[in-house]
Amino acid sequence: MFIDYYELLEISPNANSETIERVFRYFAMRYHPDNQDTGDASRFSEIAEAHNTLKDPLNRVQYDIQYKDNLKLRRELIEEVSNTKGIERDGVIQAKLLSLLYVKRRQDVNNPGIGDEELERMSGCPREHLEFHLWYLKAKGWIGRVENGMFAITVEGIDRANTEHRRDTSTRLLNHTG
Repeated sequence: MFIDYYELLEISPNANSETIERVFRYFAMRYHPDNQDTGDASRFSEIAEAHNTLKDPLNRVQYDIQYKDNLKLRRELIEEVSNTKGIERDGVIQAKLLSLLYVKRRQDVNNPGIGDEELERMSGCPREHLEFHLWYLKAKGWIGRVENGMFAITVEGIDRANTEHRRDTSTRLLNHTG
């Protein structure tokens, strides 16, 4: 797991070596295990590790590469959280998967399963995204794996699909009469 040494030392990524040393000495005195008032061995160890990495120019360059990659991942996460379209799209994909599995179960109650690759193709959802949706639907108890390893809708999933269908139908009827 990535540890943000700049945040840990409460310094800017642009801090010079003198600032790193000054801040380290301050925290080292504060958190050293021998300090009876504020000593904290694990915090001291983290601060020493951050200091040792950032004080060495070669280690700092290597760390800064990881730091920038981590910043990029955090930015992407924040952007996705800000984009409500992604969550709406997830709901549509999950409803589509339930519908596909619903129809398959209705067509052949004794052979209700659809394989991973076929679900990927039929839903138009790439495997890396499909895994999230299948995990969610399975965790909710709406789908499960049958004996042959394929996914199939459960009784709870059928109830969920029927509830969603009734709500969608009611919404459409209300929109047409208004």
